[in-house]
Amino acid sequence: MTSFFTILFIIIGVNVLMMIFSLSNNKRKTKKPATDISDAPTSKIYPIDLISSKYKKAV
Repeated sequence: MTSFFTILFIIIGVNVLMMIFSLSNNKRKTKKPATDISDAPTSKIYPIDLISSKYKKAV
């Protein structure tokens, strides 16, 4: 029983350390300025031609 709790607390401790490291690393990434959305290239959207489609609509 003692070995179970020892292993459990070690695993929980490692989990807490990884969570702290992950959260601190995430805060550093969010401080970077975001790029302007208007500078992003726009993609063309083509309409779907439903009349010439060979597939029928599922009911």
